[in-house]
Amino acid sequence: MTSFGYTLMTEQRGPRDLVADAVAAERAGFDFEVMSDHYLPWLDEMGHAPYAWSVLGAVANATDRVGLMTYVTCPTTRYHPAVVAQKAATVALLAEGRFTLGLGSGENLNEHVVGRGWPSADVRQEMLDEAVAIIASLLAGGYVTVDGSHYRVDSAKLWDRPDTGVPIAVAVSGEQSVKRYAPVADAMVGVEPDPELVQGWDDAGGTELPKIGQQPVSWGPDRAAAVDRAHALFRWFAGGWKVNAELPGTAGFAAATRFVRPDDVAGAIPCGPDVAAHVEAVRPFVDAGYTHVALVQVGGETQPEFIEFARAQLLPALREEYGQSKGPAIRVRPATHH
Repeated sequence: MTSFGYTLMTEQRGPRDLVADAVAAERAGFDFEVMSDHYLPWLDEMGHAPYAWSVLGAVANATDRVGLMTYVTCPTTRYHPAVVAQKAATVALLAEGRFTLGLGSGENLNEHVVGRGWPSADVRQEMLDEAVAIIASLLAGGYVTVDGSHYRVDSAKLWDRPDTGVPIAVAVSGEQSVKRYAPVADAMVGVEPDPELVQGWDDAGGTELPKIGQQPVSWGPDRAAAVDRAHALFRWFAGGWKVNAELPGTAGFAAATRFVRPDDVAGAIPCGPDVAAHVEAVRPFVDAGYTHVALVQVGGETQPEFIEFARAQLLPALREEYGQSKGPAIRVRPATHH
């Protein structure tokens, strides 16, 4: 049984529109909403990159039912982990327990802007490990002092935080990250519908915890137009996350994807009005064992129409195909886990 979510993609929508979309998506019946946390869009054509945390505060105040989540925040370079903990605690209070802090090792695209360079993948993983531990300690309460390999924290304390804590979901991509985070995180974020990733997570201590994935779609009444829009705005998706994590700016993504064809994009992203095609696109995640799947509609200006399509056709079809029950709620594990 799967929960279906809506993606508030900051790279293709301005802040006021994102809040309006969040309200509309809740009314349409989506179970949860995730928000990207970018400093730059992937491509110039996308045209937006507002500050996610300001928008999240507004969304938390404007909605009252849907779960909210960052998908995902990098707590290593652009943000110090102590500051991420404070932001997460504040949004969780505004959302009255509906917020999950999604964390990951990030992309050069967003993190290079503070001028600290972009570490190698192994160093980035070390930084994420240390950052997650600091954030979890602060969210647990009390004063925290850390003299770590990558971060220092001096007598920090969160004065406003939920008594029930803030769930932490961590993005994983392979055996090492699964083994590292399955015993301590509250949920898994997966970059692809890999059943071995889910099985490894369960085997490493994450059984019964939520697994959260994301699937782009390019809905529209005209399939050719939907394919063209997906190619113009989402051809970066073809590079895969290992490549996408390394490129430093929109020009790099434009150059790296100049030979990606519209048909290549349409092969990975369902395009057009066919409800069945959009329903089928999430099947790999469901079959792999994901409990939550967030949909990303390509094209900022198409969001209101897509949300109405989801309300009237797509969400009923998804629930008829994959079951009416929601996936497990995202909650903090017992206090001993962090």
